[in-house]
Amino acid sequence: MELFRNPNIDFLGKKWYFLAFSLIFSTAGILSMIFWHGIPLGVDFRGGTLVYVKFANTPNEDLIRAAMDRAGLRDARIQRYGAPSANEVLIALDLKETTEQALDQGKNSIVHALQTQTQSGKQDLNNVGYSTLEQYLRSKDPLHAGLDAGQRYSQIARAIVDYRDKTKGGVLASVAEAGAVAPPAVVDSLQQDFFTSDFGVRNVEIVGPQVGKQLQKQALLATLYSLAGMLVYLWFRFELIYGAAAVVACFHDTIITIGFFSLIRQEISLTVIAAILTLVGYSMNDTIVVFDRIRENVKLLRRENLSDIVNRSINQTLSRTVLTSGLTFLTVLSLFLFGGEVLHGFSLALVIGIIIGTYSSIFIASPMLVAYQNWRLARSRRGASAKAAETNRKDKVKVKIKA
Repeated sequence: MELFRNPNIDFLGKKWYFLAFSLIFSTAGILSMIFWHGIPLGVDFRGGTLVYVKFANTPNEDLIRAAMDRAGLRDARIQRYGAPSANEVLIALDLKETTEQALDQGKNSIVHALQTQTQSGKQDLNNVGYSTLEQYLRSKDPLHAGLDAGQRYSQIARAIVDYRDKTKGGVLASVAEAGAVAPPAVVDSLQQDFFTSDFGVRNVEIVGPQVGKQLQKQALLATLYSLAGMLVYLWFRFELIYGAAAVVACFHDTIITIGFFSLIRQEISLTVIAAILTLVGYSMNDTIVVFDRIRENVKLLRRENLSDIVNRSINQTLSRTVLTSGLTFLTVLSLFLFGGEVLHGFSLALVIGIIIGTYSSIFIASPMLVAYQNWRLARSRRGASAKAAETNRKDKVKVKIKA
């Protein structure tokens, strides 16, 4: 399928405009990473605790932050996620300690800080675990179950927790709501010793700082190894300059993507690294398609200028590039718009990378190839001229000697 019939766009004639564009954005990203915002590492690399909280009503971030401050958690980051109607908040706490006890303490500190918003000496039914609830029912034995108490209360505790988490989204409006899955006697007993806060902890993620450091190193090595592998592959398939140009283009894509994350202060997690590695392969594949056509045309059009050959090759692959990149971009854009907060960083990296990766294959890798070949040709001509001049000089010396 051809979108363009015999296009004749002078891509290399506009290379300086696009190289200036790349220079501006690359420099801005590097400056942001070094001097302004740094590299915004997520909890996967930094180490810490992430607590995903569901609120019964629209959460007030100022009140939540005030509660964190009262608990001494002044570095906690508070962020809304998901649909606004879901009333969900992500609370992140950096940790410097490396022990498991310290990590658990970080989680419990966040939960305790939120619970201070509700003053009560009772247990919180919205944040109680299955085992705690089962033990409570066994000790109280509101149904006088006798020998069947263990199995009976285990089933009731499981039913209450599942109803709270799966049906009510993690938050019960009142203890009485447990009556939908529990006998009245059980509900009466729960009302004596439990209350319902206006939030429920949906999920907790904990990563130790030592693990985070190791993940940083592994992520960096994975990116460098992938670029080195691509360089070796293209070296054998084409020439070294083809591989070098493609690797520089991929490095350019990576710098701009990470720099953009730094500029907007979007955290870089393991999923973002996975997206970046995906983009390295995608950009390399797009570059190989263009380079392969250039190699074929160089053999067929030996008399033509290399710049004209490269332009013609890019135009010949233009329909394929627009179709492939366009459809891929629409897919990742849908993922970005409708994939939710969990996939936000991953899909954002893909959206940026698809655009930059396609752009770099045409306006970064190809001009580099032409620039190198022109430099090598000029160097060989200078060498030939110097050799001819030296030969001419020697001939003149011989003539003088004979005379």
